[in-house]
Amino acid sequence: QVQLVESGGGLVQSGGSLRLSCAASGSIFSRDTMGWYRQFPGKRRELVASITGSDTTTYADSVRGRFTISKDNAKNTLYLQMNSLKPEDSTVYYCQVRRWHDYWGPGTQVTVSS
Repeated sequence: QVQLVESGGGLVQSGGSLRLSCAASGSIFSRDTMGWYRQFPGKRRELVASITGSDTTTYADSVRGRFTISKDNAKNTLYLQMNSLKPEDSTVYYCQVRRWHDYWGPGTQVTVSS
């Protein structure tokens, strides 16, 4: 089983930065692909960024150049550095482990004020 807990969300002004963390426990492997998703009200969850076991990264066009995904295998922690935040980034962000059946954390709220 896999357990994921996000942290680091909060309120920040437009143009500011936040660093999200995802603490993973259970049956996590270094080869696992992990990612950050976000979900706007009334919409399905969308990919923000992902990172493979070989450290290959992908980003949504809307965040490329502003967000950076990384991981610390020794600490079993996934990170999302969010810079140049915009009000339209405001929503709940979720950590994911990609498997045949995906695992999700409960989410952390990010709010960017004008």
